Amino acid sequence: MRTFNRPSDYLDAAREMADSGRPTLARMLAEEAADRTPDPKEAARILADFPGPSLRQED
Repeated sequence: MRTFNRPSDYLDAAREMADSGRPTLARMLAEEAADRTPDPKEAARILADFPGPSLRQED
């Protein structure tokens, strides 16, 4: 079983999903990685690597 404790865990999973043809799931995992990344420039780079619209629903 995989645990997700660090941004890199989410990023690794995002890459796996992208490689397996699941771009939507890859984007969602990348967004979570970016949210957990303290450096805004690094967070922006993560999101740029996984383009697409956000699927998050705002309240």
